[in-house]
Amino acid sequence: MAGKIEKMIAETFLEMAEGLTSGSYGKKPKIALTGMGSEHGETNAMAAAVAAARDGIEVWYIGSLEAEGVKTVHVADDEEGHAKMEQLLKAGEVDGAVTMHFPFPIGVSTVGRAVTPAFGREMYLANTTGTSSTDRIEGMVRNTVAGIITAKACGVAEPTVGILNVDGARQTEKLLRQLAENGYPIRFAQSARADGGAVMRGNDVLQGSADVMVMDSLTGNVMSKLLSAYSTGGSFEAVGYGYGPGIGEGYEQLVMIISRASGAPVIANAIRFAAQLVRGNVFQVAKEEFAAANKAGLKELLAGLKSAAKSTEKEEEVKAPAKEVVTAQIPGIEVMDLDDAVRVLWKMGVYAESGMGCTGPIVLVSEANKDRAVKALQDAGYVG
Repeated sequence: MAGKIEKMIAETFLEMAEGLTSGSYGKKPKIALTGMGSEHGETNAMAAAVAAARDGIEVWYIGSLEAEGVKTVHVADDEEGHAKMEQLLKAGEVDGAVTMHFPFPIGVSTVGRAVTPAFGREMYLANTTGTSSTDRIEGMVRNTVAGIITAKACGVAEPTVGILNVDGARQTEKLLRQLAENGYPIRFAQSARADGGAVMRGNDVLQGSADVMVMDSLTGNVMSKLLSAYSTGGSFEAVGYGYGPGIGEGYEQLVMIISRASGAPVIANAIRFAAQLVRGNVFQVAKEEFAAANKAGLKELLAGLKSAAKSTEKEEEVKAPAKEVVTAQIPGIEVMDLDDAVRVLWKMGVYAESGMGCTGPIVLVSEANKDRAVKALQDAGYVG
């Protein structure tokens, strides 16, 4: 009996010691790492496992190497390693896994985490791999929620959200602002450029102007690679936390993505990122955020987007009014919508032209017609 009590006391003090180093008084997060398949060899992956294990994480290394402080699950090759990783996840033997590739279902994509070069700020890239939706705009809206979830699970209570100035940015912003007006709390970031706004430019990526930077996953993948390997020539990802966890509504399997080019510092950070998400109860946060977004009409807004995209009504022929000098700029219009926006104004007798300003697509009208034109484009849904 005395021996059991002594063992319990020892385990309690061990948990307390681990809590002091890891920031949690619970059990160590168990994170698996598949080490085979890296362009830098298994030694690089094992170095990452050892480094992360020093931070109060129980690392299960799936590969052929062994090291003190790391539990090795021996496998013969990369294919067997992935099969073993999935087996461990499904059985609940590990809390999460870090790997170089994974077939996420449609509706699930990963939120990356980068360190921006200008000021060393951390920024969540929403998203970097996988597909949140086959519709570009819906995907970016869902990426926003996924980015907020990930940031909150990592301790950012009220993450700021910026939308990278890519195709679909203005439509995404419009839907997000509607969602916010309906009650889903979104704290929009402001661009560091003089004209501000929630639509971010390249400068904002370098400076980390937003906690969550929203984009399509193909752009996010490129951004993640550039931000992690800009100082090494691209062959070795040296900075950041990798491509992040797969997040999607109803999805509850913590799989973190790294690249075959990821160096030990990035892989170690990906393991730490996974452990932080475990401690932050990421899937409970996801349930709460998706529930709040749906309550604010997320599904209805996205359904309306699809309905508008499927409209096949024949456009009526509209002739341009008499040409006049146009110097007033109306920004905030998607490049795909420019011609339609111009026709809306022509139809009401206002001469307009499309153009490209320093912040993106614009509609040009006369100074005298600007207020009237802005109101018309707002009513038609082309600007927010």
